[in-house]
Amino acid sequence: MELIETTRQALRLLFAGDAELWRIVWVSLKISVGALLLMSPVAIAVGYLLATQRFPGRRIIVVVTQALFAFPTVVVGLLLYMLLSRQGPLGSLHLLFTQTAMMIGQMLIAAPILVAFTLSAVQGADARVRETAIVLGAGRWRTALTVLTEVRFGVMAALFNGFGRVISEVGCALMVGGNIAGMTRNMPTAIALETTKGEFAQGVALGIVLMVLALGVNFAMSWAQGAGAQPQ
Repeated sequence: MELIETTRQALRLLFAGDAELWRIVWVSLKISVGALLLMSPVAIAVGYLLATQRFPGRRIIVVVTQALFAFPTVVVGLLLYMLLSRQGPLGSLHLLFTQTAMMIGQMLIAAPILVAFTLSAVQGADARVRETAIVLGAGRWRTALTVLTEVRFGVMAALFNGFGRVISEVGCALMVGGNIAGMTRNMPTAIALETTKGEFAQGVALGIVLMVLALGVNFAMSWAQGAGAQPQ
């Protein structure tokens, strides 16, 4: 009965347009989407270069990237906290416990995923695509764009998985954001807070939003892949 009542309260918060709840949702989306928009061009370019170029140390970079793929987010938060704290080398920037710090943390968390997925996608592409583009006189940028267009579903998978990773992480966001109401409190940190307080309605409501986002991302990916597979 308690579970049913909590779920009812959660749905009531969602459909009543609770200002605090939707502010938390907005903060989460703003930071996560912003982090992806800023990091994606750089990470995708790095993934492409690792897949197409051979240079000393390349193998080490690939191994490190793959290792960082599952790096604990709380450790990322700890390292970033040490850098941004008053005693840290970047303390003068006064970024700790701000949305900017959270965005930086999520950029670092998303980067290995974006690089690894792009690397895998480009390596799995037909080598003739790149070779043909070069033979036809395409420059480096045009060749890269041609290859990335060919493996666009792999790049999309990188973006969707990166978004799923950062929108739901709690460790880094809590350490560098401070879970400040109206400023740095996002969905995962709010859920953690409400659970420790024993007030589950808002936590369940935010959990529902997270699940809807996760399902939406997966449906969007499936639809895009299906649409791309349709004969023209």
